[in-house]
Amino acid sequence: MKENLIADKTYDFAIKMVFLSKKLYAQNEYVLSRQILKSGTSIGANVEEAIGGISKKDFRAKMAISYKEARETNYWLRILRDTNYIEIEEFNYLNGEITSILKILYKIIESSKE
Repeated sequence: MKENLIADKTYDFAIKMVFLSKKLYAQNEYVLSRQILKSGTSIGANVEEAIGGISKKDFRAKMAISYKEARETNYWLRILRDTNYIEIEEFNYLNGEITSILKILYKIIESSKE
């Protein structure tokens, strides 16, 4: 299968969110664990749907959902940082990843406009 930067990045990020969610769950943090898992894995799932889109409009719509999910994930990461559920080093790393994903998604959405 042909490499796809955003598909690969969002898949790898989703794996990181699964492990983060498991870590939070082990700390008995169930609500935030579920939120970060849902939004963090939804990014890549919507990218995959976009790739399989049946039209340019469908592609753009799914990419826009991915972008929104990435913004939500960024929000939850900041909450986790500010409530001391994750260390600043872990936040900085994950924040760098999600920021990169957001920039790529934004460029994809902008370049796919008619």
